[in-house]
Amino acid sequence: MFDPKRLRQDFPMYRNHIKMQGKDLVWLDNASTTFKPDVVVSAVTSYMTEETSNSHRGDYDLCFQMDKKVKEARETVASFIHAEPNEVVFTSGTTASINLVAFGYGVKFLKPEDEILLTEAEHASNVLPWFKVAEMTGCKIRYIPLDKEGRLTPENLSKTISEHTKIVAVAHVTNVLGFLAPVKELASIAHAHGAVLVLDGAQSVPHMPTDVKDLDVDFLSFSGHKLCGPTGIGVLYGRYELLCKMDPFMTGGGMNAKFDMCGDVGYLAPPMKFEAGTQPLAEIFGLDAAIRYLQSIGLENIHQHEKELKRYAVEQLKKTGIVTIYNENSEAGIVTFNVEGVFAQDAASYLNHCGIACRSGQHCAKILTSFLGTIATIRASFYLYTDKEDIDALVEAVKNMKGGAFLDAFF
Repeated sequence: MFDPKRLRQDFPMYRNHIKMQGKDLVWLDNASTTFKPDVVVSAVTSYMTEETSNSHRGDYDLCFQMDKKVKEARETVASFIHAEPNEVVFTSGTTASINLVAFGYGVKFLKPEDEILLTEAEHASNVLPWFKVAEMTGCKIRYIPLDKEGRLTPENLSKTISEHTKIVAVAHVTNVLGFLAPVKELASIAHAHGAVLVLDGAQSVPHMPTDVKDLDVDFLSFSGHKLCGPTGIGVLYGRYELLCKMDPFMTGGGMNAKFDMCGDVGYLAPPMKFEAGTQPLAEIFGLDAAIRYLQSIGLENIHQHEKELKRYAVEQLKKTGIVTIYNENSEAGIVTFNVEGVFAQDAASYLNHCGIACRSGQHCAKILTSFLGTIATIRASFYLYTDKEDIDALVEAVKNMKGGAFLDAFF
């Protein structure tokens, strides 16, 4: 049986908050970042206190062990997403991964007559790099219409894609509405038109099983800190043949095979070709530990738990009669809503007063505001350690906002 209360015992943030505050923290901002279990803290500490060395830099035991640990971590990631180890590039996070594709592939291959397809629901990390590619190459940005709920459908991609489309860049799960994209169908349509599919997996990989071969994606990006790992570490998966064609985004030590005074440079094969400079080694240790931790729990178990919480949260919030929910039918553990008569950031400030951490604002999806018809929303997002008591606390605080009377006392 899935037991979030027991899982909380693995997380120092919960233990320490109880010591300091005398009660559990109601953490409902998991789409932003997640807490770190003891095994991740231990792994990072182990690098700093027992295994400090560089990689690819020395002919001594510590360095050899470091190379071995990095290799093992790459294999862990590859197994996690069903890729080959040589298709796994370590980056600083989702943003860096998408920028690597944008500048290493997009700038190299796109021309003025070409198109990049996005949606209105994309996070800034999957919009702004493509804006820069369009600026540099002269190619066009176009948008695949969302359906009336805010969902990306194969039908709308088929209506929008053309012979000029070279890149389709979309989120697997959107970070505001939480809709799960039908990736296999999207990939089939993109490939039939000669386009590559770039998938933002920041909100999907930590929450559900991911198989890049089954999904048939060309690129996938995700961040460690959203899956119980450290900040400063992420992954770009790319089909090996595409990685071989790409240019490195950064150059320097560790990614070259040779260079001379005449400027003749030879790069290493992927993935090392894209990992210039000292790797974030402590963070790689932490990422490896985080993935192993999630695998021990089971990604399908996590996904089902979040779906149950989502249904429960929607039911309870609707009962208040003062909430507008913007994504009632989406698949992810994200509930995006507003309280009648209360500005989103005022509501989030009051929730904080009640010991509840939610996100408010535009959630880095600034194009989506016109679709939603509101300038800001409140987002509650769940993870493996979230339980129904967290939802109940949220709902009780929302009830207290009825009529806006709380504002006078609170502000």
